[in-house]
Amino acid sequence: MRKIITSAAVAAAAAAVLGGTGIAVASSHSATTGTEHFQMMTTSATASSDSLIASGVFTAPGVDHEHNKTNTATFTFANGTVGVKHSNGTGKQSFNPKTCLLTINEHGTYTITGGTGSYAGITGNGKYQLSILAVGARSGSKCSKTKPPVAFHQVINASGPVTLP
Repeated sequence: MRKIITSAAVAAAAAAVLGGTGIAVASSHSATTGTEHFQMMTTSATASSDSLIASGVFTAPGVDHEHNKTNTATFTFANGTVGVKHSNGTGKQSFNPKTCLLTINEHGTYTITGGTGSYAGITGNGKYQLSILAVGARSGSKCSKTKPPVAFHQVINASGPVTLP
């Protein structure tokens, strides 16, 4: 620590002698804090990634890569990634065995676990709302619980405060 302070003092003295009376001060970049919104959407029940749009503190298109076994996700953007840990959703689910219509409305929380590239050092947390509307496949005259749905819409809206250095 002493060596760093001594080196800084020598550099400041040299700048004052060589550059006149002024000493240049390094510019500092302050962090940006605000609300960030993430919207994910997919039409595939078997996909492990979703289309993603982020807006608020930063705006960027991306891809949400879900890691379902760990309740984590990686949001991938052109200039970096954001890691997310989310809770299991809680809410209402219904399934009509005559029409094969599945409706799910759940909510939960998330925490940003870090970032890379332009998002290095990002922190934050928030809440999410998940909505799924699907039509199950039929096997004979009955709704199948083993086949992927024949139609599937999933939308996840998440928002909360973030700080981006």
